[in-house]
Amino acid sequence: MTAIGNFKPAGLAALAAIGMLALAACSQAPSGQAQPSQAASTAATQSTLTASSSPSASPNTSATVGAVVEGFPRQLLPLMTGATVVSSSFDKASTPATAALVGTVSAPTSAVIDFYTKALEGQGFKAVPGDTVGGVASKDFVRGDNETVNLSVVEASGVSTFTIGANVAAESAK
Repeated sequence: MTAIGNFKPAGLAALAAIGMLALAACSQAPSGQAQPSQAASTAATQSTLTASSSPSASPNTSATVGAVVEGFPRQLLPLMTGATVVSSSFDKASTPATAALVGTVSAPTSAVIDFYTKALEGQGFKAVPGDTVGGVASKDFVRGDNETVNLSVVEASGVSTFTIGANVAAESAK
């Protein structure tokens, strides 16, 4: 196959998938409830791509498949013990800063929700009422007037695929 610019077609597909996952993790519905994408989570679990860094439009934006991207705010969004990273992205130049992580873990949905609820509440986030969107486990968290985190989890065959996305002040993204 031919390359387009500096990208090979497989790299473009990976970059597009990461972008869709990040948008799904961070988008808000008009009612203030997050809209997780089961299709995006399913696509992430079916990916056969190996870890690779993707160039981005901004020097402050990065995305990686199969690993935690360099500079990712690990204190804000820690990786659950035993989890495998499917993809991650981080944009520290946007206002608010955005970070997204897709992972899989051999644990029930409730364990994933509990882990991230404790991690986020320990940082001053408050859980918003509601635990699902459609048939997908989804939990929203807020801190202050404009910092939000959404967690969505889909479980199949004993493996939970989770997407966590945050929109936070730049100084919080450490």
